[in-house]
Amino acid sequence: MKKIRDLVVLLCLSNISAFSQQVNPQDTAFYDEQFIWKETKTVLTMDFSGIEKPESPKSFAPLFHFPPIRQDTTSACWCFSTTSFLESELYRIHQKKIKLSEMYTVYWEFVEKARRFVQEKGNSEFVAGSEQEAVIARIKQYGAVPAKAYTGLLKGQKRHDHSAMYDEMCEYLDYIRENEIWNEEQVLSNIRQILNKVMGKPPEQITYKGKDMSPQQFRDRVMDLPLDDYVSLMSFKYLPFYTKGEYRVPDNWWLSENYYNVPLEDWYTVLQHAVKKGYTVGIGGDVSEPGKGRFDDIAVIPSYDIPQAYINQDAREFRFYNETSTDDHALHLLGYLRLGDQDWFLIKDSGASAQAGEHKGYYFFRGDWIKLKMLTLFVHRDVVEDLLKKIK
Repeated sequence: MKKIRDLVVLLCLSNISAFSQQVNPQDTAFYDEQFIWKETKTVLTMDFSGIEKPESPKSFAPLFHFPPIRQDTTSACWCFSTTSFLESELYRIHQKKIKLSEMYTVYWEFVEKARRFVQEKGNSEFVAGSEQEAVIARIKQYGAVPAKAYTGLLKGQKRHDHSAMYDEMCEYLDYIRENEIWNEEQVLSNIRQILNKVMGKPPEQITYKGKDMSPQQFRDRVMDLPLDDYVSLMSFKYLPFYTKGEYRVPDNWWLSENYYNVPLEDWYTVLQHAVKKGYTVGIGGDVSEPGKGRFDDIAVIPSYDIPQAYINQDAREFRFYNETSTDDHALHLLGYLRLGDQDWFLIKDSGASAQAGEHKGYYFFRGDWIKLKMLTLFVHRDVVEDLLKKIK
């Protein structure tokens, strides 16, 4: 028994030694005072200064995209990121440079959330956010318009602020539920009045390059994108791999089961290969961790959290299960490069924190952050054609 006990102790010490060798002394946790959202907050962080990182967005030779714009005080990252993705697709497929309206889609998404709320008699999430595939659904339903045709801003306004508008809609729908007023036409009319008061009424007709057309005609004649050819992939153990299922987060308010569930290795490889083939990717996941350096434009996993060698399917699943990895932001992936022994990805970000560093509107996500914290991706099906053949 003594020999067995000694062997167990030796193995434990070996594992501890192996773990400690992978903990970078630079990754010491400390607290810092940072000015965030108009107030000073104490945040846990790390020293980013010694990390070898890409010099600038140009280092990635990024694929076509319009310059980053801010989503301001909205929860519309899902729409800003996917609209940017579709703008890149317009250039990839048709060589067209068209800035699209995010707010046109946001407006109609609120309408459809309210519709389902009524249809389900209050048993449907009326959340502020949504998912990237919702952009496709709303464009199929309502069309699209150029950015100049609908800004979602009233005359004289320069920034979006949906906080009071969202609160008013929630209060109204709470009243509807409490009093069981399930009149869909009436409810949607009142929801639209609230939206119109803050965002303005969306156009029924637009003029594009001298031609009058509806948003649906703009979608079909000008954009002409293969809207049925975009797919969402995730990587979770709560569903069998190589099957389709539900992404179990509140922002998937319509309970979509159109997510292809694949192993992490396959999921991550898609991101690496997509940009090499000329395709950008929409991604979504968690961006609220100490390893996100808002002033340094990078996101990495500090070794005091988990060493890179230990990041795998189970580590990712554990964080989703205990809700330390949540679906709190959507982004647009534009480029990839290998620097030393690390993967780096260029991210276009509409969030406020992306304005804090040198490269306004961009982040450089290291591969470890992508593997552990990003949860879904959205891409043209041609990129994953071979992978989809494995789906049962």
